[in-house]
Amino acid sequence: MTTVQDIFSFLKSAAPLELQTDFDNAGFLIGHADSAVRTVLLSLDVTDEVVEEAIQLGAELIVSHHPVIFHPIRSITDTSADTVKLLRLIENRVAVISMHTNLDIAEGGVNDVLIKKLGAETDGALDADGCGRVGHLNEPITLSEFLAVCKQTLQVNGLRYVSAGKPVQRLAVMGGAGAGSIAQAAALGCDTYVTADIKYHDFLSARELGLNLIDADHFCTEDPVISDLRKRLSASYPEVQFIKSTVHRQTVQLY
Repeated sequence: MTTVQDIFSFLKSAAPLELQTDFDNAGFLIGHADSAVRTVLLSLDVTDEVVEEAIQLGAELIVSHHPVIFHPIRSITDTSADTVKLLRLIENRVAVISMHTNLDIAEGGVNDVLIKKLGAETDGALDADGCGRVGHLNEPITLSEFLAVCKQTLQVNGLRYVSAGKPVQRLAVMGGAGAGSIAQAAALGCDTYVTADIKYHDFLSARELGLNLIDADHFCTEDPVISDLRKRLSASYPEVQFIKSTVHRQTVQLY
């Protein structure tokens, strides 16, 4: 019998909790550690729709990237929109494990999966915390060609970018919000940086630094790790059914 604790132990070995940043709340957040697990739903976020999907599937566990509990909670009732889904999870005995910044930083985590998916070989971490990655393509390609690669491989419905007039070969990536590492990417000699949640002045700064900057959406730059986790968990626990959410997809739409 596979338990919630078994899955949690596996995930901790892959992405140790000690790696998470100070602001984070990664870990085993809801449920009974000794509960038997037959079906696990994997999703980047634990939204209301994902909770209902888990209940309909009969899943005993949700494994997410973003923590379902992030800030202190004073009460869990059905009168608060912020906590009603927590109550639904508890009532239906659906456990939740969230692996966040520890999975961003860990070897084989969010950023290693992202840079590999974009066709680059990893050379090392982008920032001092070990988050983000720097790597290289074997051969340079035009920015237009690389934008097409990003759109197709990340399944993003649109890309926001600024061109510094350079081909793409030395690449930096950071899944999710990575505007704070624009200057570091340039300082490390990167010609292109793929991340998300970029503001107007960030695009201006990147161009002045001689850096192609691509905003490939928060969801789309992090979601590839969910499929990778599903494969790794399935290989280790063949008796358990691991399902990637079909209701949770790119949130921001472009008209």
